[in-house]
Amino acid sequence: MATPARVEADLRSCSDVFSSPVGDPDRTPRHTISEVAAASGLTAHTLRWYERIGLLDPVDRAAGGQRRYCDADLHRLAFLGRLRLTGMSVADMLTYVGMARQGERTYEGRRLLLEAQREEVRQRIADLRATLAVLDYKIDLYAGKVVDITGAPAGCQNHREEEEEQSA
Repeated sequence: MATPARVEADLRSCSDVFSSPVGDPDRTPRHTISEVAAASGLTAHTLRWYERIGLLDPVDRAAGGQRRYCDADLHRLAFLGRLRLTGMSVADMLTYVGMARQGERTYEGRRLLLEAQREEVRQRIADLRATLAVLDYKIDLYAGKVVDITGAPAGCQNHREEEEEQSA
């Protein structure tokens, strides 16, 4: 007995799948390149490039030759987008995808690659926090919210120098 065809009404939209890539992805090729570009924020050119270099598996084609992406492709793109946000290089993403294609035997290598990337992200977060503290201090200084040891508003050295130049 043949299995009934999936009812269109229960399929998630391209945007929904990309923004929330959870569960077992539907493998029906049904999303156009323009839908995927709109959902992912990537250009059609970038999507074709990802396929050409191997970040995406070869994408199915409609009868007229147009690309049709499945939910699994969107899951992959969502994850690749997260990796790009971490600053991971395309070369390292290719390494990761290559290992993923080899299956469970590469779990250790993938874990090590992701742990190294996580450490880089943590370092960048620490650097950004330190930078934010400097910005907050300068903003407070210019707003007159920074006080010296006597409790009086602390002046900005550059501001004092500008005043001295103007009064001379």
